Amino acid sequence: MPHNLVSFLFVTLALSQAQAELSDPVPAGELRITVLFNNVPFRPGLATGWGFSCLIEGADRTILFDTGSDGLVLLKNMKQLGLSPKDVEAVVLSHIHADHTGGLDEFLAEHAELEVWLPAEFPGSFQSAVAGRGARVRPVHAGGRLFGNAWSSGPLADGIIEQALILDTAKGLVVITGCAHPGIVRIAETAGQLTGKRIHLLIGGFHLGGATRAEIQAIIAQLRALQVEHVAPSHCTGDEAIAQFRQAWGKAFVEGGLGAVIKVPVQ
Repeated sequence: MPHNLVSFLFVTLALSQAQAELSDPVPAGELRITVLFNNVPFRPGLATGWGFSCLIEGADRTILFDTGSDGLVLLKNMKQLGLSPKDVEAVVLSHIHADHTGGLDEFLAEHAELEVWLPAEFPGSFQSAVAGRGARVRPVHAGGRLFGNAWSSGPLADGIIEQALILDTAKGLVVITGCAHPGIVRIAETAGQLTGKRIHLLIGGFHLGGATRAEIQAIIAQLRALQVEHVAPSHCTGDEAIAQFRQAWGKAFVEGGLGAVIKVPVQ
């Protein structure tokens, strides 16, 4: 069989398996996170791009966290995975950078009957444009509960203002970061301080692409001390850092690349 035909069949099978996995309703008591946009590949047949976005199902609302840099790619990947923009009930944006907000306009053109939660420091022009699309803008001023079991770290600043999404589950916290500009350890500490709970899963961009091995090891030690149970680093974490996290967490390391589907009990 020709190599290109084998590759085509492998990609088709991988996508078919993903569609079958995602087409079933999320069971009661389960949280399902699907990575929709990422520069780190994982599932064949999806279009990579610089940035991050994931869909969270099984929480009190279906949440789109960040939108990647290209709305057409985001929507194409959703379609490939058998997911519909119409099912999204809330969008949570981590920070203003285009690789996390660039896909929002095209997404809202498909579905705008939802809330968009963003740091209150986002420019007024951006917030007005979102409202002009028909969405309900919800500025976040401080850390705390957004709705149901969804919390925000609140806008954290270290030159760049960013919030993380925190989901309260029976296993512990699921903390989702965009780029972790304020520091991944600071975000993890903040999540614990707000809720009084440990982190079951830390997922997203950890912003360690330019970090030295010693710096990465120090961060790993700090997260270990915070008793972070599972990690799924991707996007701006950097290949070297991802490799070190994989080694440090072993079987507790979770793949977080494009197309990854992660399931966590919430009750």
